[in-house]
Amino acid sequence: MRLRILGMLSFIVLTTATIQAQELPEFPGPEKEHQWLHQFVGEWATHSKADMGPDLPTMECDGSISSRMIGGLWALNEIKGDMAGTPMTGIQTIGYDAAKKKYIGTWVDSMVNYMWHYEGTVDSTGKILTLDAEGPNYSAGGKITKFQDIYEFKSADEIALFSKMLGDDGKWITFMTGTAKRQKQNQ
Repeated sequence: MRLRILGMLSFIVLTTATIQAQELPEFPGPEKEHQWLHQFVGEWATHSKADMGPDLPTMECDGSISSRMIGGLWALNEIKGDMAGTPMTGIQTIGYDAAKKKYIGTWVDSMVNYMWHYEGTVDSTGKILTLDAEGPNYSAGGKITKFQDIYEFKSADEIALFSKMLGDDGKWITFMTGTAKRQKQNQ
């Protein structure tokens, strides 16, 4: 038994020494597109209105966004609100893929069991990020539909928010509008 333990310890020491002797690969660092994402960092108060269809009342929601950077590469946004009396929490990631030359990300929330995958761009003004995704349209029985989440930086402390979906007629329908106002700048 002692011989077996001694053998295992020797293996661990040799393996650790071998790993430490090797240099770590050089990982890509943040680029100017990643720096653009730092605008999200902070604590935000939100107000939004959602129009879920002609037969449903417009819903209003007050909430918050708490945003921080991960390694200078990813904006991590935690969104909280109340949708028609139901508390909702969402987690959004936004990064930049230099190979695709696109912003990428994900969205998950406490209301649906679907992970949204984003891909998008910043417009020529440098103020509007449009993220495209495909996902279920719950107003149409879960039919997979094209969506857009749009973030327009009106100033350093205000973002206009829009969510759209592609209608059956090929036209974009804005179903949610809102604002986010910075309450606190995080480091």
